[in-house]
This record gives sequence, structure tokens and C-alpha cells, in this order.
Amino acid sequence: MKIKKENRSAIILCGGKGTRLGSLGKEIPKTLVKVQKKEILWYIINILKNNNFNHIILPLGYKGNLIKKFCKKNINFSIDIECVNTGLDSNIGKRISLVEKKIKSQNFLLLNGDAIFDINFDRIYKEHNNKKIDISFLSTEIVYQYGTIGVVNNKIQDFKRYLTYDLLGIRSSINYKAYNYSGMSIINTATLKAYKKIYSKSKNFEIDFYGRLIKKKKTRLIKVKGFCYSIDNVKDLNAADKKKENNRAFSEVERIKRSFIK
Repeated sequence: MKIKKENRSAIILCGGKGTRLGSLGKEIPKTLVKVQKKEILWYIINILKNNNFNHIILPLGYKGNLIKKFCKKNINFSIDIECVNTGLDSNIGKRISLVEKKIKSQNFLLLNGDAIFDINFDRIYKEHNNKKIDISFLSTEIVYQYGTIGVVNNKIQDFKRYLTYDLLGIRSSINYKAYNYSGMSIINTATLKAYKKIYSKSKNFEIDFYGRLIKKKKTRLIKVKGFCYSIDNVKDLNAADKKKENNRAFSEVERIKRSFIK
């Protein structure tokens, strides 16, 4: 007898305007920008599918018709993809409030549509379910593009550029640690629905919604070591799209792409 797979939903935020991408952002939505001849959304959907997500919700906004055409063109994804018009100028909270009824699973993944990554979501999702957490925040490593001066025991050790880090030191406190937020979280669906009145009218979804949950609900931080690279501007795009010496972004994206092309 064939066992039916459990539903596992993901909401990919893809309604914003790619204003920092210059002329390219005026032509297409950021999530359809091509990196090594494949759209960012192509990478995301394949990676989620590979991690047993079988239902994807796309809250559409800026040039959403192009995203719909992309999904129709790529029917070979063989995954349930729902495109929902959520308004041209809607903020994140409004977009999520307009699609929350479509979530099919007890917990869902919320993520931005402008990053290419290689993360074991399957394991993280199962852990979230088993621990009965209201929200799991994913923290990833990030490359700091500016110069840094390394100090050990008040003695200068080195000068570096492109240092990889996952947390920030804060001047005002030796105990407080600020971890980099990846833009990805796994949220309990019932919890999301319970707070709809708050985030649907919020100007800043993350501050208002996450802030409330951290104070009142069971939350967890997961430090992820897998590759994660956001395409925020033309410089980020060029680094991932054009091969340069010792360019981790290019080589990692190339590896991820090869894994899905047969």
C-alpha cells in the first residue's frame, strides 16, 4: 500500500521590488534574477523539494505575472505551487495574512526569495516538530566584506577581509550575543493564525510578530553551518555569477546547480 506523504508547506516571500539591483530590478522581480543561468527561485524550489517540502506558497507583488509564467514553464518541478496575488505595495505582514489560510502543514517554513542556500531543512524541520517549538530561528554564517583587525588578549594579531562570522560583539554588554538572522524561520501554523490581527496591520512584521513570540512562546535558535548567500545588490549578483579567484559564492552556487541538473 502506498503511504501518503505528510504535507510540508513553505512560504517564499517574493513580492518586493529589487531596487538595489538597478536596471535589472526594473525588468524582473528579484527572485527571477538569474545566477549562472538559473533563476534564484529555481534554486530555492529545487532545494526545498529535495528536503521533502511538497507545498509552496508564493505571495506575489511586484511583476507577479512573471513569476506565474515561470511556474507554468517549470511544471517539471512536480510540486504543489500556489501563486497568490497579495498587492503591489503590501508589506510582509499583509502578504502573510492573505496566504495563511493556504498553509497545509502543522508547521511551515518562512523564507525570503532572494537567497541561494544548501541547508538540511529536513533535519531541522523534524527537530522543530519533535520539540514542539512555536518558532525556530535559523542563524547562518555571513561573510563580512570590509576589513577587520583581529585582537587576542588586547594584542593585535592580524588584518583580514571577508571574514566569516555568525555573531556580533556588542560594546554595551559582554554577555549579550547578537546572532545573524538568515531570513528563515520555521513557525507553528496555529501560532501564526493566533497572532494574525497583530501582524496583518504591522509595518514591520519581524519586529512586531517575532518580538511578541519571543516574550510569550517557546522559541529556539538554530545555528546553521550550511552555505547561504543573499543576492541583495549588483555586487552580490556578480560575485555569485562570475568566477573569480577564491570566490566561495561562485563555487558553492555552481555545486548546488550541478546537483539539480541531470
